[in-house]
Amino acid sequence: MSYHASRRSLLTAAALAAVSAAGVASYAAAGDPGGEGGGPRPGGGPADDGRPGDRAPDRAPDRAPDRAALLRLMAGMSLAEKVGQLFVSRAYGHSATDPDPADAEQNQKLFGVRTAAELVSRYHLGGIIYFSWAHNTRDPQQIAELSAALQRAAAGAGSGVPLLLSTDQEHGAVARIGKPATLLPGAMALGARHGAGATAGETGGAGGTGGGTGGTGTASDPAATAAARRAARIAGAELAAMGIRQDYAPVADVNVNPANPVIGVRSFGSDPQAVAALVAAQVRGYQGAGVAATAKHFPGHGDTETDSHVGLPVMRHSRARWEELDEPPFRAAVEAGVDAVMTAHIVFPALDPSGDPATLSRPIVTGILRERLGFRGVVVTDALDMAGVRQKYGDDRIPVLALKAGCDQLLNPPDLGLAHRSVLAAVEAGELTQARIEESVLRILELKARRGLFDAAHTAAGRTDALVGIPAHLAAADEIAAGTTTLLANPVKLLPLDPVAAPRVLVTGTDPASPSGTTGPPTAVLARELAALGCRATAVPPGRAVAAAPGNAAVLVCTYNVPEGDDPQRTLVTELLATGVPVVLVAIRNPYDPARLPACAAELATYTWTDVEMRAAARVVTGAVRPAGRLPVPVPGRYPLGHGLSYD
Repeated sequence: MSYHASRRSLLTAAALAAVSAAGVASYAAAGDPGGEGGGPRPGGGPADDGRPGDRAPDRAPDRAPDRAALLRLMAGMSLAEKVGQLFVSRAYGHSATDPDPADAEQNQKLFGVRTAAELVSRYHLGGIIYFSWAHNTRDPQQIAELSAALQRAAAGAGSGVPLLLSTDQEHGAVARIGKPATLLPGAMALGARHGAGATAGETGGAGGTGGGTGGTGTASDPAATAAARRAARIAGAELAAMGIRQDYAPVADVNVNPANPVIGVRSFGSDPQAVAALVAAQVRGYQGAGVAATAKHFPGHGDTETDSHVGLPVMRHSRARWEELDEPPFRAAVEAGVDAVMTAHIVFPALDPSGDPATLSRPIVTGILRERLGFRGVVVTDALDMAGVRQKYGDDRIPVLALKAGCDQLLNPPDLGLAHRSVLAAVEAGELTQARIEESVLRILELKARRGLFDAAHTAAGRTDALVGIPAHLAAADEIAAGTTTLLANPVKLLPLDPVAAPRVLVTGTDPASPSGTTGPPTAVLARELAALGCRATAVPPGRAVAAAPGNAAVLVCTYNVPEGDDPQRTLVTELLATGVPVVLVAIRNPYDPARLPACAAELATYTWTDVEMRAAARVVTGAVRPAGRLPVPVPGRYPLGHGLSYD
């Protein structure tokens, strides 16, 4: 080793030690809330509201970054190491050092290395993003071991800066980690939550009248914001226990377009103030558990008709409309102290007429997010392998332009080697200055310090059994879900079914692919839960449902994003109605389905098709839980924003 390299290594080691010591000292001064991910706290004090499932602190256990120590650390890094800190890449395999042969071959093909540990070392990466399709997420203990091994690889490579490990664990429709981790209601379900979903015993039994609407209240209801924050605390505690310290959640988009193909139920709803309240609540919940929250997709993806994974959406809102509709949730996230904001691959002519997607737009990222909203944290791009950002420029230019726009983290480029070389070349050519690179690196290092990544204890695996999928968290998920199911229609008072009479019930409809680790298709799960509550319930495929319908007290039909016009789901509902058996429509994703189908004897919206929402729906159908959900979006031509029935 040369004198200069040796001196740089010593400087880096000393700076790392200083950062770690400063983090531990400041954390100790603030009061350790229980270790990694917040951990359990004794008693039921104000940190956890004394409620089941709150195993993470109610306030963020932030370590105050020692800026001087971080600057010394950065001074000891080479340019290649600094550039590496900007990148967050996927890697294939369940193990950092011993992946399955197919995953090793995929790593070799894409990155020129066979293991994730080698990838971290080669490119001095700032982070790794976990995907189920990259085989990173088999089970909680495996994920914790993968995280610890990746951190060891980072500690032994170059500057030794720890990784920021991340994933998309929005819950609901997007969940990279499934059972035995706790699966919670997704955003729109939380947006629908109203009240506490009182049991039938609290409301006079299962023989309710099917009453009127519950008013026009929406998800800014205090019960909804408290539930959203509680869900994020639980989710964050479990992620932290697996070594994941950044979640690409919450979604801050305001979904006002029923035809939106990519946001939909990933949004909390269509009311910007309600969405803002829920976004802020989740930011505090995640970061209270020691996990960096990431508000997305700036400047707002809620009124698009193109999926940015496959095309380039254009947002037609005026500047005034953006300020009224799209801005409030992001402003709320910034005011709540969000660690990161993710950009959208959308063109927004009213904010930048250049035709560049927001990810590459300096007027949007720097002019609006930084200067107008005052955001000082980390700006992360949406994935750079998505079609929306690759329409106008080549893969060599996109990372450079994103940095020039004001982004800090470059997420999942399609060709990591090309992207890394392109940024280095831009610095060498003077298109990007070292000062500009260091500006982003310092923000990333500060985030890592704030989330405790320079503390040695963060790499330890083994807390998964104490925190992930524990009974208290599972019970809390059911309690939160209890107030989300929305009864949209019940004109003949078909619901609630009386389980004491053991009615025969048929369950059929669409079975979309379920998030990882659910216990079966939603129709099967719903039938099982109804049976557990006393019904004689049977699940059958759509092709057998019409013939099997006679003799049943009701047929429950699960629908999933029914399109306009002719569709097999519309045909099924029409044919079932013709049998004369009462039909209960259960919209298991977007709640717009009833507007595209004939009216049924009862109509429900669950917003998600995971086990926790199917259990909640079964309890509403049988009257074990009073329906309390309120629509967080209007259903055009059928139901207004805030609509929801009860059995009162």
